[in-house]
Amino acid sequence: MTAPTTTEPDTAEAPETGDGGAATGARRFGILAVVAAVVVGLLLGYAGGLLTPKLTRPGDASAEAGFARDMTTHHAQAVEMGLIAFQQGTDAEVVSIGGDIATGQQGEIGTMQTWLRSWGLDPTGSQPRMAWMPDGTASMKNGLMPGMATPEQMTKLRDTPRGREKDVLFLEMMIQHHLGGVHMIDGILDASDDPEVVRVAQTMKNTQQTDLTNLTAARDRLAKG
Repeated sequence: MTAPTTTEPDTAEAPETGDGGAATGARRFGILAVVAAVVVGLLLGYAGGLLTPKLTRPGDASAEAGFARDMTTHHAQAVEMGLIAFQQGTDAEVVSIGGDIATGQQGEIGTMQTWLRSWGLDPTGSQPRMAWMPDGTASMKNGLMPGMATPEQMTKLRDTPRGREKDVLFLEMMIQHHLGGVHMIDGILDASDDPEVVRVAQTMKNTQQTDLTNLTAARDRLAKG
């Protein structure tokens, strides 16, 4: 998995505050802080996974392994989208939501990758995407897992100039992304009896459902403006 990238350097203009230099400096500091938080979240995710005792290990074709691999890819796109919103958003709530999603999901990636290592499994497996979930392969569209944005949509999000249109586009894309993520989480909650996998998956679901409430409210507010 390659690290998420953005097309905008972190010299992107901050909303005008009357002190352009100070605002830009604060913006740069905020971006660096979130990037650092993403790295820390990843490391904490790894540590949390390593501390979890394993009496039995899921196999390569298990639902647990498939979920960890597929949700890592799913989360990686959300991290990129969140960083774009944090760095290039103009609405304060959009910036906050984007940063929270990027840091939170990067930490969860760390946890899932640590599971795979502790189970003695490779980051990629022999099974097709979503094969771990009943009718999962049928939910794939154009090679993408549920809710994931197409390459064209990601390009549009990166290239749209800063402003309300970009903020709303992020919100709409992330709503769909989270809806797909919750669908996948429900799949592993139905399939797994691994206590740690179930615990983390339920936490993911709770977080994403809260995010969906906030994302929808922010989208509706900006759409009216």
